[in-house]
Amino acid sequence: MISFFIALAILIGGYFIYGKIAEKAFGPDDRKTPALEHPDGVDFVPLPTWRIFLIQLLNIAGLGPIFGALGGALWGPQVFLWIALGSVLAGGVHDYLSGMISERHNGKSIAEISGLYLGGGMKIVMRIFSFILLIFVGTVFWTGPAGLLTNLTGFNPIISGFGFWVIVIFLYFFIATIFPIDKIIGRVYPFFGAVLIIMAVGILGGMFFGGYTIPEITFTNVHPKSMAIWPFMFITVACGAISGFHSTQSPIMSRCIKTERDGRRIFYGAMIAEGVIALIWAAAGCAFYVTPEALAAAGAPAIVVNNISVGMLGTVGGILAVLGVIVCPITSGDTAFRSARLTIADWFNIDQNPIKQRLLLAIPILAIGGILSQFDYQIIWRYFAWSNQTLATIVLWAGSVYLFKHGKNKIYSIMTVIPATFMTAVTVTYIFLAPEGFTLSPAISYPIGFISAAVCLFLFMFLIVGGKAKKA
Repeated sequence: MISFFIALAILIGGYFIYGKIAEKAFGPDDRKTPALEHPDGVDFVPLPTWRIFLIQLLNIAGLGPIFGALGGALWGPQVFLWIALGSVLAGGVHDYLSGMISERHNGKSIAEISGLYLGGGMKIVMRIFSFILLIFVGTVFWTGPAGLLTNLTGFNPIISGFGFWVIVIFLYFFIATIFPIDKIIGRVYPFFGAVLIIMAVGILGGMFFGGYTIPEITFTNVHPKSMAIWPFMFITVACGAISGFHSTQSPIMSRCIKTERDGRRIFYGAMIAEGVIALIWAAAGCAFYVTPEALAAAGAPAIVVNNISVGMLGTVGGILAVLGVIVCPITSGDTAFRSARLTIADWFNIDQNPIKQRLLLAIPILAIGGILSQFDYQIIWRYFAWSNQTLATIVLWAGSVYLFKHGKNKIYSIMTVIPATFMTAVTVTYIFLAPEGFTLSPAISYPIGFISAAVCLFLFMFLIVGGKAKKA
């Protein structure tokens, strides 16, 4: 259990130490935020800090830190280090900067922000890329909880080709996507947050009081199929370490904060909280199933979650835990579709105050998600995982440019340059190596990944650092 507590200490300590360094690098001040500058009663709505934190946490804590963490547990307890260090050094910085830079630019979506700092060509790429990712997220966080609800209730009649729970969740998504943020999301999330906290605390207590043993880090590849740790584990565990999806959600809350000085608590803090959730579920997977082979043989992630919850907490506790797992993706799916609406609105400058304009965008977006919900969940998840980490990589590079140009000290840009370079190597290697990519050999994929990372680092140093030095 020592490895688990070390990882937990890194997460908690990272918030207070590294989070403050990230805050110092950005330099929050007392300027008026977009929520106070021009509230519109729909998306720009001043909210209490505690409520924004809960909304941000529930926005980002979908199936990723649960299903992804359980998938990471197939590599054994070494996944603890990626969750802890990834959350502190990469994910927290990524989430904080994406939210705060958006706030400085009137709450603009991450696609528009990337275009400002990486050029017009990247803006177009990011508009398309982020929109597709959001549809993927909305879909996987739609079908996932529908499957869990089916397992929990045993009730799922087919209506016009769609399962009953798919339709129920669709109706909620529709309402949450078009209604003002303080009317639905702002009111129900505190309750959902309580369920999420009960779920995490319950599983943690079940491990310790149930006599389960959490194994220690060994640094050996124990994956049942001998799947390489690099790059597969770093793609599998996304939302519990670093996730591009978060950068699509942070701008939603940047339109609601009342002071920049709350940014670290909201954005960096929510990422650390998600890291703790992922760490608990990864540890539960290792402790409950003892061996990666047993975990792999247990079946689909929804079945694994149900088995762990009921096994550790009994029927009543298990139902509460499973409900928490159901709440997580639903509260990310609704804001994924909401963010997709805002991305298109920013793209084409469509005023979102009139409800007619919101319906004009929300209906086709949800229709696309409904169609995709009928496809194989695992296929959509695999492409979501890669596109998710690729988006995070692009945002880290955009953050690097911002910190170099506008941060309190140019040297602080190293906070994003290092994880950006690392994630470039991860994502490029993965797409050339993975079955859903080009399926090339490691001898080819690994060099391509590392060379790509080196090229991106060189371009940053030459075009941004070097160019700035020449002007000075």
